[in-house]
Amino acid sequence: MLRCRDVTELASDLLEGGLPLRARLVLRLHLALCSMCRAYVDQLRKTRALLGRSRFSPPDPATEDALIARMTGRGDD
Repeated sequence: MLRCRDVTELASDLLEGGLPLRARLVLRLHLALCSMCRAYVDQLRKTRALLGRSRFSPPDPATEDALIARMTGRGDD
């Protein structure tokens, strides 16, 4: 039987269709029994769907570095 920790490691593979049949069945059995893991996988599925519909492109590397520096307090204020 899988542990919840295992589910967090396998959830992305499940959603991408990259799990072998046996692992997929064991994971689905765990999800049938564990409401917290079902909620986690559902949240992950919804997040992936929203990100897939995003109209925004990632910032260029210099802008990203400046944002990170600002958020971590290393920017020039």
